[in-house]
Amino acid sequence: RQAGRYMAAFREYSNKYPFRERSETPDMAVELSLQCHRAYGMDGIIMFSDILTPLPTLGIDFDVIRGTGPVISTEIRTEEDVSNLSDPEQVDFDEKLPFIREILTRLSTAAEEANTSLIGFVGAPFTLASYTVEGKSSKACLATKKLMMADEAGDNAAMSQFLDKLAVMIGRYGCHQIECGAQVVQVFESWSHQLSPQQFEKFAKPAAQKAIKIIKEAHPDVPVIYFANGGSSYLELQRDMGADMIAIDWGVDMAQARSILGEDVPVS
Repeated sequence: RQAGRYMAAFREYSNKYPFRERSETPDMAVELSLQCHRAYGMDGIIMFSDILTPLPTLGIDFDVIRGTGPVISTEIRTEEDVSNLSDPEQVDFDEKLPFIREILTRLSTAAEEANTSLIGFVGAPFTLASYTVEGKSSKACLATKKLMMADEAGDNAAMSQFLDKLAVMIGRYGCHQIECGAQVVQVFESWSHQLSPQQFEKFAKPAAQKAIKIIKEAHPDVPVIYFANGGSSYLELQRDMGADMIAIDWGVDMAQARSILGEDVPVS
């Protein structure tokens, strides 16, 4: 795990600097990305960043508060709120997130010198949508579930529209990471434990598939890993995500996961 909270060297930074300063300052982000590899010779280097990092490209503001976690001030409740966000097709990541290219370029050189791999990552659309709608971490995601129910009832399509915008942005952001040096990209559906199989199939899955498709169409030879945290109860719905590998959580036996996914889907 790259966020080596158990390492004194990591805590020297985390005790002194706010998260966004650490993840958006190339010197710090490169140092924090390399600490585990230097100490233990890990077989991969993970960019020190956060799944929320690209949200400001759409006009969604956030901060990470020590002891509290992410806090998002931009409210998404209506179709108008979604339409007021930036066009994800027009986002210039070098302009909006200039630190990403420098961080990944420097890490790419370090990975090559160490004969190891450089791993990038993105948040899946539903997870980023939930963080935004809730405005923070949430145990129940009630506001998000209300929006999904309104969407299903045909009363308010904000959730579907928001997920689609996020899918395009995230797909393009994954491509940007690859173009800056990432050799593998993992897609984190960190909040899939909030979803029933039906909600996953209707909301989270199509949006994640769209983001993955954008990445794979542009970079067919770069592996994409999909991880639905808490999604082991509906692994059968993940066979056709379009990713090169499905990561599973602790809630399923690996042999059982293999039998559900089939022999052709790599598992981690």
